[in-house]
Amino acid sequence: MKIRDIDLGERPVALAPMEDVTDPAFRLMCKRFGADLVYSEFVSSDALVRSVNKTMQKLTISDEERPVAIQIYGKDPDAMAEAARIAEEAGPDILDINFGCPVKRVAGKGAGAGLLQDVPRMLRITRAVVDAVRIPVTVKTRLGWDDNHKIIVDLAEQLQDCGIEALTIHGRTRAQMYTGEADWTLIGAVKANQRMRIPIIGNGDVTTPERAAECFNRYGVDAVMIGRASFGRPWIFHEVKHYLATGEQLPPLTFGWQLDVLREQVRQSVARLDERRGILHVRRHLAATPLFKGLPNFRDTRVAMLRAETVDELFRIFDLIAERWGNDMSATD
Repeated sequence: MKIRDIDLGERPVALAPMEDVTDPAFRLMCKRFGADLVYSEFVSSDALVRSVNKTMQKLTISDEERPVAIQIYGKDPDAMAEAARIAEEAGPDILDINFGCPVKRVAGKGAGAGLLQDVPRMLRITRAVVDAVRIPVTVKTRLGWDDNHKIIVDLAEQLQDCGIEALTIHGRTRAQMYTGEADWTLIGAVKANQRMRIPIIGNGDVTTPERAAECFNRYGVDAVMIGRASFGRPWIFHEVKHYLATGEQLPPLTFGWQLDVLREQVRQSVARLDERRGILHVRRHLAATPLFKGLPNFRDTRVAMLRAETVDELFRIFDLIAERWGNDMSATD
């Protein structure tokens, strides 16, 4: 699969853009484990135009994570075009437009998935961004606003006509948020549309290597994107890529090895921020990781782990976990 001259290989697997998750350290870790394309956190066009420092920091990328995309969002075509030019100066390989974020503070203000209710404005924004930069522009969006307005098949053609060079589709409506199951049938319908010439990337509930393979084989997508399933499990890209290449499950990763990866996530988070903020930032990964799922009598340890305020305290709990549950075979299932 290619996005212009960026060759991502056969059946690439991408890391989804996620606010407060896909920071440079996490992107690099997922890249290390096999992610073929990584995305920045959401970047507000209005804040970028105003040079808000916290937003400008989201433009930080490194050569080690390439190819990398910066994703911007907003509702004003002029501001989005200007933000696109600013983002391009940071040197990403791809510029992505967020037309899919469903949260109220974004969609409720007419940006992100909110633009699924104003397609003419969405298309004006897309054309403005495409015209503003030299690098490839892509879009990430959803099936539609709700079950009565699943517009993605027609919308995909319209976005293509604006000049985008790839389209990522999350198989849910905005009304669904992140609930229920992702519906890939319309993603498959977009890919099967003979008028579509650009790559189609499917997103939503890709949580296992088998599901990734099914999405390629059943729906014909050019790439799959993994989001929440990477929380506390950046090695999922290693598992998926191995399965796609061999048709076989990767040999079980040891409990200790996975725990060491989580330790590294903690260290990187603290190094990027500071001890207090770094630990707060990584807690969602510790809460979501499948490593601790099913461990007997784990509740009190889990509470202590998620309340730890220093690296020493947290790593002492990790040592206790390794000592008490490290040989539990259920941890590698």
